[in-house]
Amino acid sequence: MSTVGEDLANEPHVLPDILLGTSSSKAVIKYVNSTKAPIGTIVFKGTTYGNRAPKLAAFSSRGPNLAGPDVIKPDITAPGVDILAAWPAETSPSTLESDKRRVSFNIVSGTSMSCPHVSGIAALIKSKHKDWSPAAIKSALMTTAYTIDNKGKPISDLKSHALATPFGIGSGHVDPIKASDPGLIYDITADDYISYLCSLKYNESQIALFEEGFIECKKEQLAMQPGDLNYPSFAVNFNRKARNVTITYKRTVTNVGIPKSTYKVSVEAPKGAYVIVRPKVLSFKKLNQKLSYKVSFIGLSRKKPVVNSAFGSLMWVSGNYRVKSPIAVTWK
Repeated sequence: MSTVGEDLANEPHVLPDILLGTSSSKAVIKYVNSTKAPIGTIVFKGTTYGNRAPKLAAFSSRGPNLAGPDVIKPDITAPGVDILAAWPAETSPSTLESDKRRVSFNIVSGTSMSCPHVSGIAALIKSKHKDWSPAAIKSALMTTAYTIDNKGKPISDLKSHALATPFGIGSGHVDPIKASDPGLIYDITADDYISYLCSLKYNESQIALFEEGFIECKKEQLAMQPGDLNYPSFAVNFNRKARNVTITYKRTVTNVGIPKSTYKVSVEAPKGAYVIVRPKVLSFKKLNQKLSYKVSFIGLSRKKPVVNSAFGSLMWVSGNYRVKSPIAVTWK
């Protein structure tokens, strides 16, 4: 019986077995308890194809980001279930000492399998864009990710049995081809991250763990909104008792697509919030040109704790380019 929702990840058991998802397991248990002589039959129907994919694994880590609630986590999702992977010869496929089988490859599941996929794609992007920073590469991965599955429906979450949200899949599922040509990027420097840590009220000794030498937070850094970090996503936190509060963030994008291009904004506002973008059009004249915009989020009162978070998106569109950022609004 799966203890993590409907996930049916491959497991190299020593004895033959059948793995059932949570709902099927409950149905079997209910039947067994309903009769004194339960009967079970196994019918082999072969491999089935055409199921909805991808789906968010139930075991995958979830947000929100408790350490920095002004940044959505996770950033992105990637293949991580039933991945063919190299396996050490000293360890059995089941990891049991009593299991004497030895293999060179194994079928493995976990976020440790997703990470190599993203790392490999990041390396490919770096080979194509050698002057890009780590933040630029992350931006390309995030803003080109997709949230629609192979059946044309939103990606589902195997843990909640509902649609996956940015607190589960971040910006979406990684798309290597589109990530290599994102159109626009949100870049972040090391100094920007230092300012971000200062805005979170980290002291000098804590920041020194990230940056060599003495770092003293300046007044403007301490006054900075954590949400102004030039991240390719938006996390907004409202006081549940306050009404019509406005929070405004600033973002800067760099043109890495077509030299002369115009991008128009498209917003899907989270339920219970208004989103205003100024300007609504960004016109670039050359490559590597930077343009800035501001996003204002107006939150309505949420006195009744029915919905704690709502989600939407902000997308800059130009021709075939779709530079998309998730929005997560939370009432506390």
